[in-house]
Formats: sequence, C-alpha cells, structure tokens
Amino acid sequence: MVLEVNGRKPDVFCLMGPTASGKTALAVELVQRFPFEIISVDSAQVYRGMDIGSGKPDAEILKIAPHRLIDINDPSDPYSAADFRRDALEHIEDIVSQQRVPLLVGGTMLYFRILRDGLAQLPEADPRVRAEIEKLGETEGWENVHRRLAEVDPESARRIHPNDPQRLQRALEVFRLTGRTMTELHREGQAMLAENKSLPFNLHFMAIQPEQRDVLHALIKQRFKQMLQAGLVEEVEVLYKRDDLSPTLPSIKSVGYRQVWQYLSGELSYDEMLERGIIATRQLAKRQFTWLRSWPELHDAGSDKNKFLGNVLKIVNAAKI
Repeated sequence: MVLEVNGRKPDVFCLMGPTASGKTALAVELVQRFPFEIISVDSAQVYRGMDIGSGKPDAEILKIAPHRLIDINDPSDPYSAADFRRDALEHIEDIVSQQRVPLLVGGTMLYFRILRDGLAQLPEADPRVRAEIEKLGETEGWENVHRRLAEVDPESARRIHPNDPQRLQRALEVFRLTGRTMTELHREGQAMLAENKSLPFNLHFMAIQPEQRDVLHALIKQRFKQMLQAGLVEEVEVLYKRDDLSPTLPSIKSVGYRQVWQYLSGELSYDEMLERGIIATRQLAKRQFTWLRSWPELHDAGSDKNKFLGNVLKIVNAAKI
C-alpha cells in the first residue's frame, strides 16, 4: 500500500465516543465542512437487516454523508476485527486516491485499536472450545469466566469487563487453543508492526463524550425506548424467524438484539427486555469510556462540540488539507 502524496503521508481522522454521544450527527457536520468521506467503525452496522438497533444512519443522512462499511455482511456471516482492518485499509486507500480525507466514525474501540496496532497471530475460532466456554458462562455466570481468565491472563482480564461475554470467550479460547495469552500475542503483533516501520498514513484520534454520566444514561434510556417505538422488536423478529441465525452469533449478541431475541424466545418479559437492554447499553458505554481513558494522543473535547470542531480545524490546518 503506497499512499504518500507529495512526499508526505496522508492524514486519516478517527472520531470516537461512547454510544448515544452524537457521533453520527457530528460526523455529518464535519463532512459538510471538510473534504471528508466516512468509514463506519461499528461491529453491528456491518450487518444487513440490523438497522434500528445498531443506530444505522437513515437514507436521508446517507444522501448527505455516505458511510462505507455498513450493510456489507449477512448476520449469519460473522465479521471479525481482522475483516474490518482489511476492509478499512482498502477504503482508506481508495478515498485518498480520490484526493479526499478518510473519517472513521464509530464506537467499536477494538476496531480502532486493531487499525492502529495491527493484528496479532491469533488462532481461528474453534466451535467446540467456544461451546464449552459458552456453557460455562450460562451455568456458572460470566463473572466466573472472568475470574478464570484473570488466573491465566490478568492483563486481558483487567481490560475486558465481566459483562462482555464475547470478548471474554475469545480471550479464554485463545489461551485454551495456544497455551499463550492474548496479551502476549497482541504484543508480538505490535512488535511486528513496529518492525514494518508504521502505517502508511497519519492517524488523528478525536473523541467527544458527555462529561456527566447521568446525562448520557438519560440519553441511552430515551434512545432505546425510541428504537422500540421505531420497530426494533419487529426488526429482530424477522431475524428470529430465520433458520440460519442463533444467539451464539456475534450479530445476535449485539447490544439490544440479544435482549429482544431473549424476549421473543420467552426468556424475558417485555419490561425485563426493556430494562436489560438499557442496562446492557450503559455497560457498553462504560467499556467505551474505559478504552478512551487509556487512549494515547487523544484529542478529547468532552461534550463541547465547538471545542471539538476547533480541534479538527487545527489538525486540518496543520495537515494543509
């Protein structure tokens, strides 16, 4: 991948933030001010037919600000961080070749990290081992799975929240398959990236996030209720009736979709589904805040949109975009 323009690396902007913080609206405003083109960084928006619950931009927004990497996979076909990195690099190169500036927008922090740090040499998923860990989580609880992970890979356990079963499952699976921790393998991947010099572009990480958690929690509650009013249950029902989908798939494990699926299967009442959906979204936001707190060289404007736009303008001017 050769991207240099006039002897310098091109600039790539990354807009990060917790769920319900207003990233999409801000990205649309940025596209109208600068020669940006958006690449979505969202592990649920990649799936077709998962629109309402993933907060996917509607047709009107997409006319103003097209998003790449949405609606690219069927929910039955798992999309990995490795898939994202491959696709994102291709789209970044394409956007730069058109003399425009990539703007990566989303809240899937793992994807941003994989883009920045490169890929560790991790084993392929093993259905048998995954099923064993899934059963362990269901019978003993995911907090116990988290404790087991802490015994073999304390660093990953510190990074992964006990309420994040998908990542817990993967970290423990990697150890059981290789006898080595995900932390070790990621460090090797970073070392390999360093040996290969660096990425062929400059990454600028920016964040916007409500400074008062109670404000964000109120927004999360309001947005989840609005999703239900907009037809989230009916959207998930279409997926539920398919023969090739199950709650073990990453798509159905997405926040909101998992809870509505449990409601449709009779595991939860409507009120329980509503409560758990809101709680799960809050937990997601908490994990996103944790990522952002430890993110190096992050231009963080809190919830001040004008300050955020000022930061972007400074970087744009310095980069002579």
